[in-house]
Formats: sequence, C-alpha cells, structure tokens
Amino acid sequence: MKKAILCVSFGTSVDAARAGITAVENTLRSLAPDRLFVRAFTSSIIRRILAERGETVPSVPEALEGLWSQGIREVLVQPTHILYGHEYDKIRAEAEPWRKRFDSLVIGRPLLADTEDIQALAAAMSRTYPPCADETLVLFGHGTDHFANAVYPALQTAFWLTGRADVLVGTVEGWPSYEDVSRQIQAGGRKRVHLVPLMLVAGDHAMNDMAGAESGSWASRLTAEGCTVRCTVEGLGAVPAVQALYRAHLESIL
Repeated sequence: MKKAILCVSFGTSVDAARAGITAVENTLRSLAPDRLFVRAFTSSIIRRILAERGETVPSVPEALEGLWSQGIREVLVQPTHILYGHEYDKIRAEAEPWRKRFDSLVIGRPLLADTEDIQALAAAMSRTYPPCADETLVLFGHGTDHFANAVYPALQTAFWLTGRADVLVGTVEGWPSYEDVSRQIQAGGRKRVHLVPLMLVAGDHAMNDMAGAESGSWASRLTAEGCTVRCTVEGLGAVPAVQALYRAHLESIL
C-alpha cells in the first residue's frame, strides 16, 4: 500500500519567513522517509500570491486529489497550525469528502491541542528565551474569534505557574489584546521589553504589526509609552524545541 504525509500550513508570502515552515516540514519528513511527503497551504490568498510568482502550492483538496491519482491510499495529514481554530476546522471540512476514497485518512493535532501541549510549549519557550534582568518577554500571537483563542491566556498561566512572571502573552486579533499586555507591563514596572512572535513564521504580522516602524506597531506603541524595546523576528518553526513538539504529534498518529 502506498502511503503519504500531507503537511498543511497556513502559508506565507514572505520568502524569508518560509524557512520556519520548511524547518518543520523537514523534521516531519525525516520521521517517515518511506512515505511520500507533500505540502498544502490553507490560505487561498497566499496560494494566489505564490501562483503569480510562478510557484504552485495546492490546497488540501487539490493535494488529496493529487495523492489519489498517484495511487496513494493511506494519508496522514499533519497541520502546522497553532490551535484548533477556523483554519483547522477548514482542514477537517475539506478532507472529510475524501475519507471514503482513501483506505485511511488521519488528521493530526495542531501545536496546542491540550494542556500537555500548552505546558510543553511554555517549557520550550522558557528554555529558548531565558529570563533577562528587568525585561519583560512578550510573546506576540495572532489570536482569533474562535473559542480556541482560550489557549493564549492558558499559555500565559502556564508561564506564571512555572515562575516566569516576566512573560506576557498577547494577540493582534484576539485576547489578551495589546491593551491588556501594555497594562501589565506598566503595572510590573519593567521598562525593557523583548517582543517575540508566537506564530509559526515571522511573516507580515511579525514584521509589521509587531516590529514595524509604523506608529501602530506594538514596538512603536510600547516605545511611545516609555519602554525600551527589542524584537526577535523569528517564528516558532525555527525553534528546534518547537520542531520537536510537531514531530511528537506526527509520531502519535504514525
């Protein structure tokens, strides 16, 4: 029986940020070298932009159709998405019509699927970004109006319960918001801030909304509020400890 791994990401149009996706893909690919490895992006906008540049990345249905036409009958779908949000729901909905055609079609979990995942990511990020005197580490997430947004405040709690009171978790489109983070920074009295993306890739949001020079970016707003800000523009996918978490998720369905 021919088998495959379909690695599904949201995608990015920023060439430099693509390395984060590639690093996770390489980690997953190495776990099962006997399986055909293919990728898909869930964002139609990203796929269109890449197509205009001459690169074709399939959607989930297109990738599954391609695998079927090649004689693949067993597929493991491993998302690189952070949580059980709208994009993950989209993967499940798009894959569902194909279940009866394949002998086996299994969808893996996102990075933060349960309490153990949240604790594991907090531990991984604590090792990657150890405490710095008088500095607040702010993890900059995307956020969502999906109920799964609850993983962000849960991650915040995981840091605090392990003694990392210097770590704050915020989101650009969810909760905790910038205002929540700013208020805690002011209350804590630390005027030095380290901004780090809590996203798979350091794409448009990380470069513009987090670290951008425009007045609306988090770096600019915090600077205007009297903070000394530094930014690490590197996505989670580039962190070896996070790559290991994705690898563990694929191992669980292998």
